[in-house]
Amino acid sequence: MISILIADDHKLIRETWTLILNRDSRFEVIGSCSNSEDVVKMSEAMKPDIVLMDINMQPFSGIEATRQIRDRSPETRIIGVTMHSQPAYAKKMLQLGASGYVTKNSSKEEMVTAILEVSAGKRFLCEEIKGLLEENQEEPEMATAINLLTEREMDVINLIKNGSSSKDISSKLNISIKTVEVHRHNILKKLKLKNAAALIHYMYSSTLPI
Repeated sequence: MISILIADDHKLIRETWTLILNRDSRFEVIGSCSNSEDVVKMSEAMKPDIVLMDINMQPFSGIEATRQIRDRSPETRIIGVTMHSQPAYAKKMLQLGASGYVTKNSSKEEMVTAILEVSAGKRFLCEEIKGLLEENQEEPEMATAINLLTEREMDVINLIKNGSSSKDISSKLNISIKTVEVHRHNILKKLKLKNAAALIHYMYSSTLPI
């Protein structure tokens, strides 16, 4: 039986996947949680075979949580589960140790296949992401720049997109406002954007993961 930990900030999604997967005799959902700190702690304590990891987590992203889990519980395999269909998100997750990636457009059958494949030591990408990777010819320079962003810079970007001010980001990430501003500067430099307005425009217009 494959043990599974579900990390998603929506209670309905956690409960739905728990119900679906526990109906299959091959799987056992041994826990669920709503934030990234808990999924790291629970993974280290419970040693699940598989973590289904939402990317949009708090207080830090599922991408950073993936890195921490791979450091603390290397035998646990991680499948990114997200609303983001952009290939660069999948690439970032895989770079940091995830073994699979499915979007929330994926079917139950595709999720089951992902869990079985990853549990067997293979990598899995859903058909939606595979198709986009094959088709994706756009903004190659920007896609490369995205991969240069650190996990903390990704956290800052996600909070900016959610409308957080520098003061809010400072509080949520437990860093100084000066450090937040340094992160903002580095993000603009890496993405080759001129100012905060350009960053906001890019976040809402680009097909790449910001």
